[in-house]
Amino acid sequence: MKTQSTASFLNIALFLGLVTIGYNIIEGAVSIWFGLNDDTLALLGFGVDSLVEVISGAGIVHAVLRMRKSPVESRDQFERQALRITGWAFYLLAAGMVLGALLNVLQGNRPVTTVPGILVSLVSIATMWWLMSAKMKVGKAMHSEAIIADANCTKTCLLLSVVLLAGSVLYELFHIGWADAVGSLGIAWFAWREGKESLETARTGKLGCCCGGSCEAS
Repeated sequence: MKTQSTASFLNIALFLGLVTIGYNIIEGAVSIWFGLNDDTLALLGFGVDSLVEVISGAGIVHAVLRMRKSPVESRDQFERQALRITGWAFYLLAAGMVLGALLNVLQGNRPVTTVPGILVSLVSIATMWWLMSAKMKVGKAMHSEAIIADANCTKTCLLLSVVLLAGSVLYELFHIGWADAVGSLGIAWFAWREGKESLETARTGKLGCCCGGSCEAS
């Protein structure tokens, strides 16, 4: 039977998971809208990445719901399937970003403005930092490898936001034609890493997560 303290922490973890899903949906829609309207490939890719994260987030929420019944030591079939879909979606995103960046450089395409990218990335950095810190606090309090792994994976979203911010600021300040392409390639690299990690986790069923090259094993 769950103690009152454990039940409270699980409710917080569930809330954080739902906030993550809701935020990624809004962030994805806003980023894709401005990315298409302003011809900003990096912002467009960032938005697609956010929507793919929604699938992964659903798996995390499902895991927390399972934790409310019994301890979780490995991924179940639903979570593994969500990870497989997420992994292949990230691979497709990475390929699209690389192709789009090459075409933009060859054709000399430039964004109309990258101000929306700056604003979106700043909000995202603040939000992801808060989510990462809150999830880590809950995970450590519960000694839950699943929640700690989710907190570590949130670092990737934060790093993606930093990449978007750097590319957007660089273009807005100096109007360097290839700045948006470089940002797009940065997002492609992270998407590829996320895809690889998602498929590996789906294969093994482990609770660990690799973010930015740092792996947390279950």
